Amino acid sequence: MSRSYLDPSPLPGPDQWPDEDLVGLTVGFDAPLVLRAYVNGMFPMPLSEELVDVLPPAEWIGWFSPVWRGVLPLDDLRVPRSLRKSARHFEVTVDRAFDRVLVACGDPGREGGWIDESIVAVYTELHRAGRAHSVEAWTADGRLAGGLYGVAYGGLFAGESMFHDPAVGRDASKVALMGLVAMLRAGGSVHRRLLDVQWRTEHLATLGVEEIHRETYLRRLHRALELPQPRWELPADWRTSCLPLA
Repeated sequence: MSRSYLDPSPLPGPDQWPDEDLVGLTVGFDAPLVLRAYVNGMFPMPLSEELVDVLPPAEWIGWFSPVWRGVLPLDDLRVPRSLRKSARHFEVTVDRAFDRVLVACGDPGREGGWIDESIVAVYTELHRAGRAHSVEAWTADGRLAGGLYGVAYGGLFAGESMFHDPAVGRDASKVALMGLVAMLRAGGSVHRRLLDVQWRTEHLATLGVEEIHRETYLRRLHRALELPQPRWELPADWRTSCLPLA
């Protein structure tokens, strides 16, 4: 379990992790540290309440590696008939509006929002370096209806957040996910690639997300990192190539 691809310092390695989701703390963070964390099985989230008597809460970054990790098998995305119909009404693009997707995902009006200015700055830097990508869903008249973003390294795509605008596209985030799955599958080695969604929620479970134990996740992560990245181009048949494999 202690194998790593990039030195995670100053973060702890897996042999030092407690049996809980929060495995490390730092004061502040930057893009290189975030990338090292992902390839070692961790991801960052600002802490808003813990340790407030020591430093202002905005300066604390928690590093998480869930004991039970949510992953979406690329061969089993659940696309009900109603979603297939909805997909006909959207155009899906890649990296056309990363900044807008990030801002929409960080809307302070969203329940449980955690994306702050530091997150925006770091992930924008990762995007410019080709390590973070967005997938967007647009209405026929050119409005951004939904999207998602995450970090990519080899055969790993670590999904960070997704959104939809209820006024113009209730299914738009799911349609963006369809496009993402189609791209990842087009990269080959479907059963070795890893689409990480951090935690399994009831909503994500309806799309096929399952839980795997941390040890299993780390083994699968190491295998995924050995793969080349997919081409960040949407397949022409994305509406059908994302469907479950027979």
